[in-house]
Amino acid sequence: MGNAEFRADRHPSESYEDILERDTRTIPDHLRQGPTRNLGEEGIPVTNYFDPTFFHKEVRHVWLKVWQWACREEDIPNAGDVFVYENVGKSLIVSRQKDGSIKAFYNSCLHRGRKLVDECGHRSTFRCKYHGLAWDSDGSFKHNPIKWDFPQFEGKDMSLPEVRVETWGGFVFINFDPAAKPLMHYLKPLADHFDRYDFANRYKAAHVSKIVPCNWKVMAEAFMESHHTIVTHPQLAPFLGDVNSQYDALSDYVTRQFTATGVVSPTLADRNFGDIDILKAMEAAGGSHVSGGHSDKDGVSKKVNNARDTPDAPMTLEQGVTARMYACEVTRKSLGDEDGWDYSQVSDAEIIDALLYNVFPHMSFWAGYAPNVVYRWRPNGLDPDTSIMDVIILKRVPKQGPRPKPVTEHRLGLGEDWSSSPMIGALGPVFEQDMENLPEVQTGLKSSGTGVVHFSLYSEMRIRLMHKLIAQMIAEGEAKVGV
Repeated sequence: MGNAEFRADRHPSESYEDILERDTRTIPDHLRQGPTRNLGEEGIPVTNYFDPTFFHKEVRHVWLKVWQWACREEDIPNAGDVFVYENVGKSLIVSRQKDGSIKAFYNSCLHRGRKLVDECGHRSTFRCKYHGLAWDSDGSFKHNPIKWDFPQFEGKDMSLPEVRVETWGGFVFINFDPAAKPLMHYLKPLADHFDRYDFANRYKAAHVSKIVPCNWKVMAEAFMESHHTIVTHPQLAPFLGDVNSQYDALSDYVTRQFTATGVVSPTLADRNFGDIDILKAMEAAGGSHVSGGHSDKDGVSKKVNNARDTPDAPMTLEQGVTARMYACEVTRKSLGDEDGWDYSQVSDAEIIDALLYNVFPHMSFWAGYAPNVVYRWRPNGLDPDTSIMDVIILKRVPKQGPRPKPVTEHRLGLGEDWSSSPMIGALGPVFEQDMENLPEVQTGLKSSGTGVVHFSLYSEMRIRLMHKLIAQMIAEGEAKVGV
């Protein structure tokens, strides 16, 4: 327990740093313990989750000011390809230009306001389906079939208004605020830590989304801590270090949580679980390695049968080999077999652990070399009581052969559960356990007898920081406009 000095406010068990010390490979420095914040003990008003006035303040002073992940570059690979991104009542056309650059235009005809593009695809011209006014794919005004009746357009620039666009790691980001600081101001140090994972050289192997009956912050908070595993995901506790996860605040905008896989939860310390018990639990969970966010690390537990001579034989491990070591070796081999890359020197943590980096306010990127999960949360239009969750899985482009084509988004219907999508496999049942909580949280917030919710000091520090930044942006925005 060489790092006890870090744990005065934490679960009285080994830390994630202690687990790293047993790694069979060299640990990169960026996985070591990072800075934390003392953000006080005050509660947060429950009205922040449903009050229309507060929600519209969020829209005006937060959502219209922050960088948002809109799509992947691979979603619009060719000139003329377009992607429609929508949030808080705004619709944008994200368009690949002839020179390979990317622009984003307000998806609104300058005549009567109809959306110019209804769905993703390929468009050389944005022609309004209402009266036929048209713009070229670079946003320049092209044609007005009733030009004779629009003297107000003569001599004026009728190009489509644009919003800012920047890219990182194969992702396309937009910002409605022309005065916003560059994207990298907000992404550092995540971007530096992720250089080794080369997200631009990954392809979208899964993309599933769904409208959920809860505020967007309720949704985000469900994936920003690991200790809910104890009650919500009890099947995971035998192989997940949940309550002893590591939480860091790397900047105002980038936070993270690290959770070890292949170790027993400290909450089960009295159960006398051994390594074979851990492997059996992983097998039963169907390949799901889960923490505060949830990730299928390419089905390690589907391969624990390799620890048996036959499917029905008892599991065995060589002397000195732990369940975590075994799962890591199996994953290294399976990943290498799949994509042709060499993972022999990759650390255990980067192969099997849940390494979640959040970027304020609505994105979570998983670090590491196994298939990477990315989450996005956003309001469902202008409704404070519903939100949209996107889950994508990125896989590394094979070392040999062509780049696989990205999948298209599968939007689940109201009656469909996450398990109905084959793209996310063993993640589905785990997401369903989360989804059972979220509508009841939204209802419970409105039923509160105290009017506040409370967050723990360490393991929910990231959630508290999110609320602090929202409040700060609203206060600064109102001060500027004199509200």
